[in-house]
Amino acid sequence: MEVVNNLLNYKGLKIVQDTDSFKFSLDSVLLANFVKLNKESNKVIDLCTGNIPIPLILSKKKNMEIYGVEIQESIFNLAKKTIKINNIDNIKLINDDIKNLGKYFETDTFDIVTCNPPFFKYSESSNVSKNSSKSLARHEIETDLFQICRVSRKILKNNGYLYIVQRTERLIDVLECMRKSNIEPKILQFVYPKVNKDSNIVLIAGSKNGKSELRLLKSLIVHNKNGEYKKEIIKIFGERS
Repeated sequence: MEVVNNLLNYKGLKIVQDTDSFKFSLDSVLLANFVKLNKESNKVIDLCTGNIPIPLILSKKKNMEIYGVEIQESIFNLAKKTIKINNIDNIKLINDDIKNLGKYFETDTFDIVTCNPPFFKYSESSNVSKNSSKSLARHEIETDLFQICRVSRKILKNNGYLYIVQRTERLIDVLECMRKSNIEPKILQFVYPKVNKDSNIVLIAGSKNGKSELRLLKSLIVHNKNGEYKKEIIKIFGERS
């Protein structure tokens, strides 16, 4: 069932979701907050964009040209409705496989690429959801980390940045794929569900043809012991209306 929700505490922003198949997660919000924008950040593309939570949040941070790419037509249609409801004209959508982006853009086009990719590797023995939207969002069925990094290298400007959120257990996979694609890992931030729990999410930023220099940011802890969101996380959710 389609519903229209407030986008967390971001003033005036609505997002169209499907309660039966696809809703955005905290991972996308953390990634959008992780992205560093400056005066040169004028053109951004979000791969595996879903119902565009990342483009929506980034549009609140700076007025710039933003693209979202989504392979699933049903989810792409949710994103189109979200743009219409919010009356946004600087977010453009593409319904296609990311490997086909050469049809739409020249090389060295974007200042920033963001991606909340499928988290799990896929094989015939994988335990995937019977819901196709969920299975494609969670498992590397249509794309994988290497393809995401390879496509990002092609469309990023020199020294442009790729920002990815991924499960911590796959950190080495991300770093290897980045380096094989000439994207040098530059910034890491670990996310923990609670104090005294292992990290389950990691945020990674890499620079195309960047120098070898890695910075580790202060870790994020999502919940207090009582299960409520910590103040740092609530702040990430945007201003209250």
